[in-house]
Amino acid sequence: MKKNDFQRIMEMLSFVLRCPVCSYKYNLERTKIIETKEEGQNEAAILVHSDCAQCKSSVVFSIIISGPEIFSVGMITDLTGSDTAKFSNAQPLSADEVLEMHNFVRAFDGDLVKVLS
Repeated sequence: MKKNDFQRIMEMLSFVLRCPVCSYKYNLERTKIIETKEEGQNEAAILVHSDCAQCKSSVVFSIIISGPEIFSVGMITDLTGSDTAKFSNAQPLSADEVLEMHNFVRAFDGDLVKVLS
């Protein structure tokens, strides 16, 4: 797929995409393609970030194109478009990192000054 194909797909989707918070129709100027991955001639994945012009909520959604079918999964977020691009390339957390944070929070006594010093 060419870059302008992705833009054309976004233009078609803009007719049906609505904010999950207030149902306002998304504005293409506030919608940015963060990342694209081609997985074959007629298969691709697109990561998109959009800000609602009405309620100012942000949504990150993934669009999967598989031949004639299009699937989309969205998530409300507080990330900006640049945050989304930055974190989309970050390494995932390991199980050990998650357990370490869990243990820290369980043992945390609420003294933030002690933790930061």
